[in-house]
Amino acid sequence: MIFSSLTFLFAYLPLTLLLYFAAPLRWRNFILLVVSLFFYGWGEPVYITIMFASILIDYTHGWLVEKYRHRDKLARYFVAQSVVFNLLLLGFFKYIDFFADNLFLLTGIELPMSATLLGITIPLRNIPLPIGISFFTFQTMSYTIDVYRQDAPMQKNIINFGAFVTMFPQLIAGPIVKYKTVAEDLDHRVNTTQDFAIGARRFCVGLAKKVLLANSIGALWETQLAAQNAGTMTVAGGWMGLLAFGAQIYFDFSGYSDMAIGLGRAFGFRFDENFDYPYTSKSVTEFWRRWHMSLTNWFREYLYIPLGGNRGGTFKTLRNIFIVWFCTGFWHGANWNFIIWGLYFFVWLMIEKYALKNVLKKTPAAVKHLYTLIVVFVGWGFFAMDNLSVCFGYLSACFGKAQLWSAVDGYYLRSYAITLIAVVIASTKVGKNLWNRLSDKTQKVLSPVLMALALLVCTAYLVDGSYNPFLYFRF
Repeated sequence: MIFSSLTFLFAYLPLTLLLYFAAPLRWRNFILLVVSLFFYGWGEPVYITIMFASILIDYTHGWLVEKYRHRDKLARYFVAQSVVFNLLLLGFFKYIDFFADNLFLLTGIELPMSATLLGITIPLRNIPLPIGISFFTFQTMSYTIDVYRQDAPMQKNIINFGAFVTMFPQLIAGPIVKYKTVAEDLDHRVNTTQDFAIGARRFCVGLAKKVLLANSIGALWETQLAAQNAGTMTVAGGWMGLLAFGAQIYFDFSGYSDMAIGLGRAFGFRFDENFDYPYTSKSVTEFWRRWHMSLTNWFREYLYIPLGGNRGGTFKTLRNIFIVWFCTGFWHGANWNFIIWGLYFFVWLMIEKYALKNVLKKTPAAVKHLYTLIVVFVGWGFFAMDNLSVCFGYLSACFGKAQLWSAVDGYYLRSYAITLIAVVIASTKVGKNLWNRLSDKTQKVLSPVLMALALLVCTAYLVDGSYNPFLYFRF
């Protein structure tokens, strides 16, 4: 079930809100746990057992860390156990096929399709990927680490902890919510009509971004990719396709983040922001401070800094940044294109850090902005195409190994002109700045009208259209 589906909008969400707000305060975490498990089990009921295992193991390890805090070595052992469990869980379901295929290529050793343990047959290949596993494993890992660091209190109530792990607004695709961010809200949140109104408005904004912008521009990317496979794509068409995919993934993912943050606010939780107009950046470094901020912050806090950060000299700094970006790419998917994508940005970040730092200071803002967009959108080519031969063929065409322009490009440009203008404007702060210029009274009048209009138009689009992908479901 995805947020931009009629089932969620007109069945699951209204019923959930009714149950949640009708329940006494002391029961609301339990209600949230139950409805979240139902939400997750809607598409993959068999994997609810993974959720129960994750809740039980990380809750238990948090308790053990707190119990043996006075024996630091033992406490660190339990933290390590929790981290290893979560990484093994993620590795088994997400990466076992990748490692098996590459092991076969290197050695000729082929992993069997299944194994029998205590009379139980366990599949070892072609295992369906549990939805959102990359997100919720990182979130549960943060719990025991935060408890050990004393950044957050141990959660004594397993129901409250289960609500944190399974919380449906951010369960499937984030933002990655660290336990310490919501620890206080889990135990002592207050639900207000103002929070509900702010959350509902944010949800409608995210829904419009996803349905009206991401879905619309995504069709242009599919068209250009098909043209490349057919050998008819031009240079102009290739760049049009990269622009379309970059816009699609931004409005798809940031729209989902908006919906998640809005739903969380409606239920009394305050999640951290995940995007900050990244396409207005004037360097690749700035872009990664604004894009998927919860993941960037997670890797910095739980990997980069523990590795030593920028302490210890240039070599160790480079090593640590390399590890972070290798893991960032690999986290996104079990395929070489994601690893290349991560290392591609590692290279550009290092170029900016050690070679272009002073140059960029003297470069006009418009040139810096254009340079950043070119680097980022070429990077999206690696991200979008898991077949590397297709990817390199596509990018080669973009850089001149194809006809420059065709009449078909003009047709697509005219057909998608309004959508392209809309995504460009929506990628900037123009709309936000115009809204903030309105008086509070005008905002109060317009807000419900625009929300109702957004919901009406999005519903019409979902009823009429069949193209409604969600790109981050595969992570």
